[in-house]
Amino acid sequence: MADLGIRLIVGLGNPGPEYEVTRHNVGFWFADALAARHGGQFRVEGKFHGLLCRLSVGATDLRLLKPSTYMNRSGQSVGAVLRYFDYTPEQVLVAHDELDLPVGTARLKQGGGHAGHNGLRDIIAVLGTREFWRLRIGIDHPGDKAQVVPYVLSRPSREDATRVLEALDDAERSLPELLAGEFQKAMNRLHSGR
Repeated sequence: MADLGIRLIVGLGNPGPEYEVTRHNVGFWFADALAARHGGQFRVEGKFHGLLCRLSVGATDLRLLKPSTYMNRSGQSVGAVLRYFDYTPEQVLVAHDELDLPVGTARLKQGGGHAGHNGLRDIIAVLGTREFWRLRIGIDHPGDKAQVVPYVLSRPSREDATRVLEALDDAERSLPELLAGEFQKAMNRLHSGR
């Protein structure tokens, strides 16, 4: 089972227009970019506590999820989709903002802790495992722990937003490898930077 590729991509963010363009919502940006590129539409799915989009990429069925819970309850939505479609955690890629990476960087990894990220913390708690894949989208650190919350909930500069979108484009180019379960190839492509 674990050698299967990604079947669900979860973009993390907070619902509502006031959060749309904030750093904390770059996971939503990624899900939206994939839907737009592949002609998909998100639909509100009450039973999944989120917005779900089904895409056909080549011969592969892929679902995109944007939880409509707040960030700290993301696991409720992810868990509901996994149970319904019988996906394993290893078939899930969670796209989220990452304070420990510079802006314009995207990194792929499986497992690991939550590093204080409330969305990841809740997903780990609900799934009972850390073994899902993560797309860590760099937003940089404000430099002071006390500034983290206002920083992630604020809008990046135009230049930083452009760099984030470029990193998401890079990540998107790894989609065929991710769907095929060729994770090392996807990491090599993404981590070597263009």
